[in-house]
Amino acid sequence: MSEETVNVGGVDAERLLSYIERIERIEEEKKALQNDIKEIFEEAKSANFDIKAMKKILKLRKMDESDRQEEEFILDTYKHALGLD
Repeated sequence: MSEETVNVGGVDAERLLSYIERIERIEEEKKALQNDIKEIFEEAKSANFDIKAMKKILKLRKMDESDRQEEEFILDTYKHALGLD
């Protein structure tokens, strides 16, 4: 441990602060990106796209093919059982 390192109660305070500040910067970037996404949804909505459907499509595109097929099968099964097909 160097003499320049501030150690409080066994904690390297400078290193801890560095981690905290890095996380804070990334959270700010994340917030800006979330605002960008919100603006894109607003733009799509003004072009008469269904936002709920778009969000569902985004969710499905993130899924593994087998997981997506399983979810669709279960949903279809439940819809059929309830007479919604």
